[in-house]
Amino acid sequence: MSQTLSQAVAVDIIEASQAHVAVLAALHAQSFSVDDLWDEAALKQLLLLPGVVTALAMLGDQPAGFLMIRCVADEAEVLTLCVGRAFRQQGIARQLLAWGVMEAQDRGADHMFLEVSVHNAAAQALYAGAGFVQAGKRRAYYPDGSDALVLMHSWGV
Repeated sequence: MSQTLSQAVAVDIIEASQAHVAVLAALHAQSFSVDDLWDEAALKQLLLLPGVVTALAMLGDQPAGFLMIRCVADEAEVLTLCVGRAFRQQGIARQLLAWGVMEAQDRGADHMFLEVSVHNAAAQALYAGAGFVQAGKRRAYYPDGSDALVLMHSWGV
């Protein structure tokens, strides 16, 4: 199933729960290095934190990706966003991110932050296309010593 970026597939987005932790961990493992990997135990803990909400994208009966955000007061943060290898380049990350922004707005957030590796050009392009702009840089943020760009998207006053 090879599709181009312009041929986005429609996914069903459901709210993930503790019952989905194995699926979330498997998707995360496809997207991040061993040093950056969140296992089932870490994901279970994150799902229990106040303000954390997780969207799971389903393509038919296949879990295709997920987005985890945390909303506190008037701020939201993207904790992680990943799409399974077989489902990339189909607009799924864009749909998950749009869901996250709407969810954050519904929960009273005026802006959203995230960190992205300076080496991840594809993710940077995704975020720029969704209205995120650079707000800072975290030096040696990742376990491999690479920097992270801090991006922000504001929609409030």
